[in-house]
Amino acid sequence: MGEITARPEWVWLALGTALMGAGTLYFMMRAMGVEDPSAKKFYAITTLIPAIAFTMYLSMLLGFGLTTVPFGGEEHPIYWARYADWLFTTPLLLLDLALLVDADRGTILALVGADGIMIGTGLIGALTRVYQFRFVWWAVSTAAMLYILYVLFFGFTRKADAMREDVASTFRVLRNVTIVLWSVYPVLWLVGTEGAGLVPLYVETLLFMILDVSAKVGFGLLLLRSRAIFGETTAPEPSTSEGAAAAAGD
Repeated sequence: MGEITARPEWVWLALGTALMGAGTLYFMMRAMGVEDPSAKKFYAITTLIPAIAFTMYLSMLLGFGLTTVPFGGEEHPIYWARYADWLFTTPLLLLDLALLVDADRGTILALVGADGIMIGTGLIGALTRVYQFRFVWWAVSTAAMLYILYVLFFGFTRKADAMREDVASTFRVLRNVTIVLWSVYPVLWLVGTEGAGLVPLYVETLLFMILDVSAKVGFGLLLLRSRAIFGETTAPEPSTSEGAAAAAGD
């Protein structure tokens, strides 16, 4: 325990671990008894998101998800497990949104590919030893993110507007939350220890934890409480005898 508490940011990693674990258990409990096939897909994906984040936060807390990069004559700590978390959870978040608006497979593949570029180049930038190159990789990562947000705001919104009102309303809320939160990540990266170093690791860890919990557990709470995840129910067609009786009654 002494090795853990020697890192001042451990308290935020512990809090992030607890919140992600609590979110996972809550979503699992809510999923019990859900019979609608459409809703089951959303529950499965949305529960998996904080579950993955829980394991990665736990690894960072225990020191396994941490490495150091020599830079400027000093050893800089880099939490690589944070990128492992994002590499799996951000495509799942996009999949939730894609399923909500019934996006086509090609668009989903394009978004997942751009997402992989976004996270991968961010990690390269964090691990590179050449200070100037960090910002080159940051620019590539941010460009990929802007493409993703463009598709969400324009392409997905057009599809949502043509769907049921509860679906369109839920999507707009989740879209706005995603755009706002995701837009903060590259800014924090830029001013944090992996970029210009204007924000210390202790504060950076706190801010990333708040963003992560909001973008995963908060996102899930908004999505799973909505009727939009349930398939449309239609009244059964009357049988031939019922139809004949109704016609006779007329």
